[in-house]
Amino acid sequence: MTAGSWGQLPIPGADRTLAQDWRFQPLPQARDESDSFLPYGSGRSYGDSCLNSHASALDTSRLARFITFDEQQGLLTCESGVTLNEILQVIVPRGWFLPVVPGTRFITLGGAIANDVHGKNHHRVGSFGCHVTSIGLLRSDGERLLLNAQDESGLFTATIGGLGLTGLITHATIKLVPIASDQMEVEDQPFTSLAEFLALSAAAQDWDYTVAWFDTFKRAGAQLRGIFSRGRHAASPAVLDPGPDSPRVSVPLAPPLSLVNGLSVDLFNRAYYQAGIRKKSQRRQHFQPFLFPLDAIAHWNRIYGRRGFYQYQCVVPVQGSEQSIGRLLELMLASREASFLAVLKAFGDITSPGLLSFPRPGLTLALDFPNRGDKTLRLMESFDEVVRECSGALYPAKDARMSAEMFALSYPRLSEFMPHIDPAFSSTFWRRVSQ
Repeated sequence: MTAGSWGQLPIPGADRTLAQDWRFQPLPQARDESDSFLPYGSGRSYGDSCLNSHASALDTSRLARFITFDEQQGLLTCESGVTLNEILQVIVPRGWFLPVVPGTRFITLGGAIANDVHGKNHHRVGSFGCHVTSIGLLRSDGERLLLNAQDESGLFTATIGGLGLTGLITHATIKLVPIASDQMEVEDQPFTSLAEFLALSAAAQDWDYTVAWFDTFKRAGAQLRGIFSRGRHAASPAVLDPGPDSPRVSVPLAPPLSLVNGLSVDLFNRAYYQAGIRKKSQRRQHFQPFLFPLDAIAHWNRIYGRRGFYQYQCVVPVQGSEQSIGRLLELMLASREASFLAVLKAFGDITSPGLLSFPRPGLTLALDFPNRGDKTLRLMESFDEVVRECSGALYPAKDARMSAEMFALSYPRLSEFMPHIDPAFSSTFWRRVSQ
């Protein structure tokens, strides 16, 4: 197994990958003082939080079993290497759904917990960690722990959002939500300013899912424009089809140069916006294209070329958010960098149990940039200044370049977390932000 990350940046992976049956096998010994371990699932983190350069990766692919499913209570226990897609294939036909899903269903359960992922419904239900009732954890000293919210050691809250640094998650129990249909009721509404987006978001608080795409290629004299989408699980008809379990289209290889540039992004944005205002604003559709639009294309990350890409995802407080988001967009436009993906979402005020959880009340902005070296890094450094000034935060699962200072400012409970790190565990990300 080649342990890379989704951004395909030139970051070295582990030079030793261990694929054992971790149900019964203890963790191996480190080779020397410089060696360390890090669990590796699907590699869907964008930067280096899932990488352990020049050290050891613990392949979780053999932890792929369903353990118990209480169909009356909606409690599912399975191993950490099971993907969310595999879970949906089992639970949807039985009238259940995952409480929180990120933008892809191809991450593992262990990765969902370790990154405390969030979805389009954070304003209603919080992050993934809010729905985890127990975690099985294997430590490097051989101890096997079963953790829950009543755990007095603090390891439960450290492991949720703990970036795989507290040990190897072997299995977990999560609380599911009931559904009556595989269909969703969806509404799209165009907006032409940040103020209008905020008003639409505030008016959709009783909808399960909300998200906005916006045009990153603002033209001279033009207002910000985008499409705000809201959705909820339909009450009928009673069809429960989980949908295809794999993409039907694939990008075969990464081109030498990125296909994402000013021209391609401008053309795409124009077409996407026009399509958004022409199609029916109210419709029914299967949950897959609404919740996982990019999953329809396998290896879509290859369009950014062989140098890979960065994603910058931040959250800024509600107060002053118009100014903060507006400043970030101004910096991007001035740089002439093009972002193919531009997503804006309002987080709610439900607090995650995780000590290092990213979601918090405010607006979260996600932008993708082809790796153009120093030019791209300078742009994101200028973004950092804006996020720092408004006491915002960056998302480790999407990061490949945040400074130790920025990480500490983003996560004020860092000092509470550090005593829970397994001494044999580390990552490329952690070594960068902890020194």
